[in-house]
Amino acid sequence: MDIFRYIAERRIQEAIENGEFDDLPNRGKPLELDDDSWLPEDIRVAYRILKNAGCIPPEVELKKEISSLRELIETIDDNQERLRKIRQLNFKIMKFNMMRKRPINLEELPEYEEKILGKFLD
Repeated sequence: MDIFRYIAERRIQEAIENGEFDDLPNRGKPLELDDDSWLPEDIRVAYRILKNAGCIPPEVELKKEISSLRELIETIDDNQERLRKIRQLNFKIMKFNMMRKRPINLEELPEYEEKILGKFLD
């Protein structure tokens, strides 16, 4: 766990203990996590129609797989298994970026940001 995540978790726990979350609006109601802001505007409507029809676009499914793999890698203790999962993750990230047909956003790939920037700055 990195230091920022640790600090955030500690502050959240302190706020819970102090009761700072007790009077929040919409408490006890499900969150609406329907964020499609990452989609280009020209295909956002088409994806909304597919979603309402029960179809998941391949990019969305792949993004979920990438997220799951990242979480799984953090829990694996066996180095060989971790390396295998990292290779799977790298392949899925590459596939996702090729599907998007737009420039890679380094902020979405923090594990590669320093390496890539280092190549350009050398």
